[in-house]
Amino acid sequence: MWKEFREFAVKGNVVDMAVGVIIGAAFSKVVNSLVEHILMPPLSVIAGKMDFSSAGIVLSSQHFDTLEAAKKAGVPILYYGQFLNALVNFAIVSVALFFVVKAINRLRSAEAPSPTTQPCPFCKMTIPVGAKRCGHCTAPLPEA
Repeated sequence: MWKEFREFAVKGNVVDMAVGVIIGAAFSKVVNSLVEHILMPPLSVIAGKMDFSSAGIVLSSQHFDTLEAAKKAGVPILYYGQFLNALVNFAIVSVALFFVVKAINRLRSAEAPSPTTQPCPFCKMTIPVGAKRCGHCTAPLPEA
């Protein structure tokens, strides 16, 4: 059983997936930092608030000076700022993944597989690339 598990664990797909998950987690931290520390401060200045993550709406008819006061009073609060941060984060990850997949697809299409067949120079029938003699007309083929 241990041998089967070891063979499964060291297969290329499992190792590739593990590397992808680890890189994805690190990439997520970078994107979160980009959103929280680089993009959101200028957006919050433009919108007139300094921190979107704490922006919210008190869901009560009572008036509170701060969201913290409403929270202490046990009033429900709709924190839309955290959702806004998550939306910006999602947009950045989506755009970044789009460009990564686009680059990978471009590399895949550039790597055209080498041909496995060729035409016979005498009868023009399709024959394997390494053939010494044509299987159709039996003509000896020149060395490549």
